Amino acid sequence: MKFIRNLFICLLIIGLGISLWLYYPKFEMEQMKKHAAEVSHDASNVSYLNYFRNAKKKKIIHLAIGDSVIHGVGASQHDNLVSQFSNKLAEQIHKKIQFQNEGINGITSSELKALVQSGRFDAEIKKADIVTINVGGNDVLRMAKRQSFQNVFQTFNQLQSTFSKNLSYITSRIKELNPNATIVFLELYNPLSPDNHVYQLADQLLPKWNLKIYEVADQFPLSIVVETTKVINGEKRQNLSPDGVHPNSAGYTAISEQMIYQFKHQYRKQSV
Repeated sequence: MKFIRNLFICLLIIGLGISLWLYYPKFEMEQMKKHAAEVSHDASNVSYLNYFRNAKKKKIIHLAIGDSVIHGVGASQHDNLVSQFSNKLAEQIHKKIQFQNEGINGITSSELKALVQSGRFDAEIKKADIVTINVGGNDVLRMAKRQSFQNVFQTFNQLQSTFSKNLSYITSRIKELNPNATIVFLELYNPLSPDNHVYQLADQLLPKWNLKIYEVADQFPLSIVVETTKVINGEKRQNLSPDGVHPNSAGYTAISEQMIYQFKHQYRKQSV
């Protein structure tokens, strides 16, 4: 009887540990989102949208770096994320937006870090008012292809740690070259169908991954994390292209509209 009781206690502790491991990131991320969305009573605070609207510049420069979501796989050249967001922002602030799309299909965070480290984007970063970054999905996909399902689960923390360090380096380099640049990160979304046997696990692990993006953004002023998972998820699969991974034109529209929404409702620490 004592053995059964001790076994039950051990199982309970293990269960609580797993629950905390899976669900605490969701709680922590929600706290960060609430903090980012708070409207300060300080009159010097201004939304990102109003900042760019009132900036003494006739033209705003938007640089986008990262993977195939930045490149625009799944949509035409005019319907990709970078062009859609830039055009919508231009309409909102009544200024010209000059955008440069440096998305590279299949690139990982380590590869993007190497390019940034080599100075590949230095000239563009120095001129940019907005730098959008989407990377990380290929980190997971490449590891999943090389390893068994069990090994992917076991090495998730290590992969996540490497990703966090890479993203932190990329961001710090951007801030070193251009301290006033607004940096826009995109959450990693789950493209799997709810019918897929690993959908639930992916949906539980996703907040742990995205929490790292929020933690990096929290370290650097003038950063926004776009809530991509609100518009690309298991209930909104109409926003995915036929490959089942990348957004389609409607998906990129939805993400760009979410970006504009957050530009309207999130506040910079610095006024014009």
